[in-house]
Amino acid sequence: MSRVRSDSVTHAVKSAQAASLGPIQPPAHLHLRDGDWPYWNAIIQARAADSWNDADLAFAVNLARCQHDIMRVQDELEEEGDILTNAKGTKVVNPKHALVETLSRRAASLSAKIHVHTAATVGRTADAGKKLAEEKSARAAIDDEDELIPRLRAV
Repeated sequence: MSRVRSDSVTHAVKSAQAASLGPIQPPAHLHLRDGDWPYWNAIIQARAADSWNDADLAFAVNLARCQHDIMRVQDELEEEGDILTNAKGTKVVNPKHALVETLSRRAASLSAKIHVHTAATVGRTADAGKKLAEEKSARAAIDDEDELIPRLRAV
């Protein structure tokens, strides 16, 4: 498969075609639970639609399920607390902390495998630092401006 330059007409056409197909669905033989879908959508949008293959989509399903499980167990931890009393009456760390750690490591591994981690989606750390510095500078300039000057604002 030959690569297409990102600034080419061919790439623009492929991008428009991919966008018109609607959201990517998981492979038919894999199942997402109701709570997995927000994670699936975020994962799928991290890469160009035409860059996904069936093997990557299978990993994306696992990552979406894993991220949902992390949040579910975190919610349980908030309700139960960090320290529990075992059957012998001894205070122990809630074992769900170990489960969250395991799931977090799995999520990081899956993210790297399908290239949806920060370095792949945002770029190098040095570039991210430059972007942040520019944003802070722009924010400071806005704070210093006269309120009578119109500008875009998020609502």
